[in-house]
Amino acid sequence: MSLLLLFASPPIPALPANQQLKIYGKPINHRHLKSSRVSATRDDVDAFTEKSSYLFKLSSTDADSIVEYDLRKIASVYRRKPLILLRRVFQVGTTFGWWFGSRFVDELMERSDQMFPVRAAELRKILVELGPAYVKIAQAVSSRPDLIPPSYLDELSLLQDQITPFSSEVAFNTIEQELGLPIDELFSEISPEPVAAASLGQVYQARLRQSGRVVAVKVQRPGVQAAISLDIFILHFIAGLIRKARKFNTDLQAVVDEWASSLFRELDYKIEAKNGLKFRQLYGGIQDVLIPEMYVEQTTRKVLIMEWVEGQKLSEVKDLYLIEVGVYCSFNQLLEKGFYHADPHPGNLFRSYDGKLAYIDFGMMGEFKEELREGFIEACLHLVNRDFDALAKDFVTLGLLPPTAEKEAVTKALTGVFQNAVAKGVRNISFGDLLGNLGATMYKFKFRIPSYFSLVIRSLAVLEGIAISSNPNYKVLGSTYPYIARKVLTDSSPQLKSSLVALLYKEGVFRIDRLESLLTESLRARTEKALIKKQTEDTDSRLITKEILSFTLTEKGAFVREILLQEFAKGLDALGIATLDYFTSAVIPFAAPFSFSSLTEEDRINLTNLRRLLLLLSRVQSSKSASVEVKEGSIYKNQTTYSEEASLVFYQLASAQEVLPILSVIPELPPELQQEFLHLPADLAGRLISRAAARTIRRMFL
Repeated sequence: MSLLLLFASPPIPALPANQQLKIYGKPINHRHLKSSRVSATRDDVDAFTEKSSYLFKLSSTDADSIVEYDLRKIASVYRRKPLILLRRVFQVGTTFGWWFGSRFVDELMERSDQMFPVRAAELRKILVELGPAYVKIAQAVSSRPDLIPPSYLDELSLLQDQITPFSSEVAFNTIEQELGLPIDELFSEISPEPVAAASLGQVYQARLRQSGRVVAVKVQRPGVQAAISLDIFILHFIAGLIRKARKFNTDLQAVVDEWASSLFRELDYKIEAKNGLKFRQLYGGIQDVLIPEMYVEQTTRKVLIMEWVEGQKLSEVKDLYLIEVGVYCSFNQLLEKGFYHADPHPGNLFRSYDGKLAYIDFGMMGEFKEELREGFIEACLHLVNRDFDALAKDFVTLGLLPPTAEKEAVTKALTGVFQNAVAKGVRNISFGDLLGNLGATMYKFKFRIPSYFSLVIRSLAVLEGIAISSNPNYKVLGSTYPYIARKVLTDSSPQLKSSLVALLYKEGVFRIDRLESLLTESLRARTEKALIKKQTEDTDSRLITKEILSFTLTEKGAFVREILLQEFAKGLDALGIATLDYFTSAVIPFAAPFSFSSLTEEDRINLTNLRRLLLLLSRVQSSKSASVEVKEGSIYKNQTTYSEEASLVFYQLASAQEVLPILSVIPELPPELQQEFLHLPADLAGRLISRAAARTIRRMFL
């Protein structure tokens, strides 16, 4: 349920704490409060209560037995009430049947386009009448403007916080019953009408009498527990029939169970308050992220009190910077801490008036275990680098594929599905397109959607949907990948370190292009609002060189530093051999026809890598790098004469000039990083001596 942070009436002014309860500034005595409430509430009854109130009629014993999600207890309650069960099935079936029938008639009469707005409004009305379970499903769908026609999108988006509220008299009675005090002892002021109303409850703006702080008071809608319980019982049964009839690989009933469990937790506001407190502790320190304070001690299962925040919906202000902040925060949720917001629809994300991203609903949260987080990161890496064989193994790790699946056939199928999408580059990969293209392959190879994964996918898909409303070309994977790249380069996890080595080396050969890609992408990961503007090529090059050096010299970059030192040692060793060969042929020219190069194919590869490492650190334009690779390749293919060998050596020696821009930024580094840099020459010299000694021994005895 979302909170509408824009308060239509004037904000509550500062008042003495001992003043009487006020509604719209008028003092109300508690003994007259009941009549005042009636006059302050709406005359109409909300559609859910009007059409589905028969679901509320449970005994206190039955109601208490379904406070937590337990399908057996729910089944035992409604098997004793077969008439209510049959009435609900009939209501849902006839309601949707009428709507789909109307759509079919529109198709026959060729008036579908003209009737789109009408049918969209009817669908929204139907969903509200049927209750929270159906509204929740529609809320998820309403966050995908790339999948839903505009007319339907506009109507379904109203379900986020503009559902007809229930009686304020009922709400105020609920507050008093739950908190055990008269309302005028709790608040010095309270809005006469809810400022927002959604499927599970509605929100009032109030001022706490004791502290004088302005708060949001969320009150649960009556009857939602009973309605949701029965609807989930029916959906669970239907999911079983569909799976059997259509032979689905995914356990649809397990997916319903996972969703139902999270929905039941959302109905307990004490759990939501604790979630908000934990969310604030984990992510409240992120720059430009605002998480309201929870009043845990004054919250019950049906009433939640939290800090009031002023702002607008993120989807309405089109703030691309805050979307990037949201992506960064989501990365931390999903891949760093594992505690994530599983319901980030537009009604739950706001831009506060001081320019921060505000999260305001913590009812539906998810847990992402560490081994699954690492598996997800590896899958993203392998997808971007087109390593589809490894991607097939990742799908087994994540539980998407059974271990018995034919890996070769799966790899071939994944190549066909993802090749074109990935060919556009990581920044152009659409999360929605990947899911859409995967459909046929998932069915053929018995893909399963684990229950935990459905919430993760929903969270990412909804986030991309919100971003698309501001920028149609936005790609959530493209924006998340820089943080994934940085985590892979810096994380101490043995599994991720092993994945990095496997990614960078193939059959013992260092694939520098992949390291370059990871480093380049990791530099795109940013959370600062004052982004550094690219003024000149030299300034940009110097900045990037400094960032790469800073990263590799820190403790987090130690593992990558070891790889770089190892490859530099290999390259310098090969360069030394090539230089020795050249000067030998120059000093003894008559020996040229009889001499041969002592450079091996591995040495030539190491020379290429040395050149590209220097290019990477000095950040020479990519076009220049490309021309260098062509030149180097042509030299390597025709190494038969001393003149060509000399060309290679001098060409590599010329690259030493590129060290100068690297050295020039050293004084700008923090003192501790400068000290770390001074240790590198000795470390590198030791590695070179070890390689030279090993080479000498090898030539002496082999």
